[in-house]
Amino acid sequence: MFKSILVPIDLADTELAKPAIATAAMMANTFQAKVRLLNVLPMTPVMLAEYVPANFDAQQRQSCEEAIAIVARESGIDPSRISSAVRQGGIYHEILEEAAAIHADLIVMTSHRPAMKTYFLGSNAGHVVRYAKCSVLVVRK
Repeated sequence: MFKSILVPIDLADTELAKPAIATAAMMANTFQAKVRLLNVLPMTPVMLAEYVPANFDAQQRQSCEEAIAIVARESGIDPSRISSAVRQGGIYHEILEEAAAIHADLIVMTSHRPAMKTYFLGSNAGHVVRYAKCSVLVVRK
């Protein structure tokens, strides 16, 4: 049923991502699917650009790639069926772009419990659910 599963994770809070990774691992094993872990780095604000080293973005990307590789190894998913990517930009926009790029037929992600502010402003998970062209499974912790 599912052949390509995208799992966006926040490396600043890997505990929150564990239920989504476990769910994706179970589905990958069931359907022999491939899993792609994704971390999205925010853009460095222009007003801070002159205060950070010239290679700040490259250093940040490299440390995220190393961290996501560790998460992939610890996921319990067969190494031949898991990959990872780091993108930079707006979170939900980059999730949707990566889903399209890998032809994902399922996005599995965790979300915080809704708060009053997310009802008015929306959340990244909410945007992904609304605009994804594939199925989205939101796993609550």
